[in-house]
Amino acid sequence: MKLFITAIGTDSGKSVVSAILTEALAADYWKPVQSGLPRDRDLVKSLISNEQTIFHQEAYCLSEPLSPHAAAQIDGVRISLANISLPQYENEHIVIEGAGGILVPLNEHDFVIDLADSLEAEVILVANLYLGSINHTLLSIRELFHRLAYQKFTVKGIVFNQSPVPASENIILQHCPFPHLFSIDKEEKIDKEMVLKYAAKIKHSVLKI
Repeated sequence: MKLFITAIGTDSGKSVVSAILTEALAADYWKPVQSGLPRDRDLVKSLISNEQTIFHQEAYCLSEPLSPHAAAQIDGVRISLANISLPQYENEHIVIEGAGGILVPLNEHDFVIDLADSLEAEVILVANLYLGSINHTLLSIRELFHRLAYQKFTVKGIVFNQSPVPASENIILQHCPFPHLFSIDKEEKIDKEMVLKYAAKIKHSVLKI
């Protein structure tokens, strides 16, 4: 199973969700495009307890914490989907973490969600809950649904981060054609114990959906 973790925006919690899924599935982990330091690969690695996960090298590791297309220009490179190949992963599953939100540009033509298409992965949308997030989440859902008609990815479901906000979750799910996979509470500390807690909760349900 190839899971592509994307979001409604930057800092929505993709790395935390990636860590939980990586731990739950004892999956490999890969972030194809990294903008700025510290690397999300290092963060996820610090949150994983199992010894099976392999952490793969980025296809592009850019120096500035900017949109990938802008960071690439500063570094004098151009991100090309043709140069991003799925690594040979050792475990049954691989968790692929995107950069920013679904329509963050990689170059003048391609967006982050086009990477999920080229990899033919199953998309998981992460939505953090804040004032304005309903609009951002529903727009992201509509964009994913529209692209299903002509792109090669599928959508596995949605994860809410920094919940519960029942009013927000409920109205989003009323208009969401994709399954609700799980929600992450507002945790005081993000560490291995927190990741293990959620990994144990979702291990079987994520595999079934």
